[in-house]
Amino acid sequence: MSEINRWTSESFTPIVLDAHEDISYNAFCFNRDYRLTTARTRELEIGTRYPSLNGNAVLSLPDGLRGRVAVACATIFTAPDTSSLSSAYTRIIYKTAGQAEIIGFDQITYYDNLIAVEPRLRLIKTNADLDAVLATWGDDRPISDRQQGWILLMENGDPIVMPRDFGRWHERGLRVVGPAWVASQYSGGTGMPGGLTPLGFDLLREMMAHRAVLDVSHMAEQAFYDAVIFYDGSIIASHSNPRAFCNTDRHLSDDMIRLLAQRDGVMGVVLFNLFLDGNWQYSHGKNAIGISRVIDVIDYICQLIGSSAHVGIGGDFDGGFGVESIPAEVDNVGDLWLIKGALEARGYSESDVMAILGGNMLRKLRQAL
Repeated sequence: MSEINRWTSESFTPIVLDAHEDISYNAFCFNRDYRLTTARTRELEIGTRYPSLNGNAVLSLPDGLRGRVAVACATIFTAPDTSSLSSAYTRIIYKTAGQAEIIGFDQITYYDNLIAVEPRLRLIKTNADLDAVLATWGDDRPISDRQQGWILLMENGDPIVMPRDFGRWHERGLRVVGPAWVASQYSGGTGMPGGLTPLGFDLLREMMAHRAVLDVSHMAEQAFYDAVIFYDGSIIASHSNPRAFCNTDRHLSDDMIRLLAQRDGVMGVVLFNLFLDGNWQYSHGKNAIGISRVIDVIDYICQLIGSSAHVGIGGDFDGGFGVESIPAEVDNVGDLWLIKGALEARGYSESDVMAILGGNMLRKLRQAL
């Protein structure tokens, strides 16, 4: 690795922060129990349609704790009713913003109820909550004492019926909002070009008033520029890769990455083989892409902007693809920890590695807590 400017993480507590986990989507659409290991979930789904719809499971709390995933952005995800959506989305599809609102709040209730019966989970609303979670990851604490903290992230802003409603969501714990998936009432989105709408600018004003984090993943290119130039709060791209590796509007151009870095933003690298290599096909199989390609993507971002301070992890696991479509060495979310050794083998320092695995995203999320 050539010399780059360093940024030292807030601590050397060795953890992973996964900035995008579609946990409620998997519970609502596939009845997956996050408390079970991925091995058990796969066993239970033998003979069902779920693996064909969403791949074999990658996310679980036990595997995440084993792999030191101390913090995750747990998503609130709804999908607009279009003829192109598969049956995988049935329980989260809406026709109106009012319907999206109901589904979105139901997902928060799901998270609240699971946390209430699972002591290994904690909802993070404040920096005190975050500190309490991180305290369980000290070297003197056994794995049985460790907690995983969830920061709520909305993917697609339509459940926020009107911008003035944002305060209700914030009160329930929402701290990160991505206005788009495909196009929404607020923004152009993936496959649907366009800028921020007038309502979109109003939503961003409400988010700024609450110090929320803006997530620009899935925003159409014009909407991305509108938002990054306008928004004066914290910005991330929770799960986006460089277009240099997968050249579609789902990802960020070099110019977009530079602008995100200028705003002190952080982008979370997605571990979907197709996003790591746009030439990959399902027929090529899982083993056609190795974890070395993940490091190639991370290193590309670092070299492009001359710093390790603007890249993190946004696995997007079980968000439409499963274990068959992620790098060869990765079987479940716990294997995100393999990125540590792979970065070290490329010559990354301890401070760089800790920043990429978690410190960079922690820096941005703390600003909203």
